[in-house]
Amino acid sequence: MKPLLILQARWRLVSRREQRLLLAALALVLAAVLWWLALAPALATLKAAEKQRAALDVQLQQMQRLQAQAKVLQAQPHITLADARRLLEASVKSLGNTAQLVVAGERVTVTLKGISADALAQWLAQARLNARAVPTEARLVRGAVGAAGAALTWDGTLVLTLSAR
Repeated sequence: MKPLLILQARWRLVSRREQRLLLAALALVLAAVLWWLALAPALATLKAAEKQRAALDVQLQQMQRLQAQAKVLQAQPHITLADARRLLEASVKSLGNTAQLVVAGERVTVTLKGISADALAQWLAQARLNARAVPTEARLVRGAVGAAGAALTWDGTLVLTLSAR
């Protein structure tokens, strides 16, 4: 209690003008502390909220697209392993001489030679959707780029797993 009494006695000795200035300085310090501890973080969060909402909206749309794809895959009729193999063989034949197929049970190895990136992407999507073939291993190297304007090609092997579902 002694320090408080000393402060009160000291306060009475200070002139009215100095008391007002000290109170104003104290109010300014309190306002600054209030700003740094309460208002500034809240305003920063408010500023960042719009960007975060936009990013979450994009993420939500992606999740909804994936959900729609999953529902389409789940709604497909069940196929046997023999049917999956036949569908995959037919899809490889559509690639022409750029692909060869070797079947060993549920594992299928596709050897690719000079296939364009677009054709490979379309074929993989078709194999996944129609034959339920899931890529489990890929060893692809970029092929030689031909004349100006020629498409990029790929060489290598893909190992797919067929699942009867």
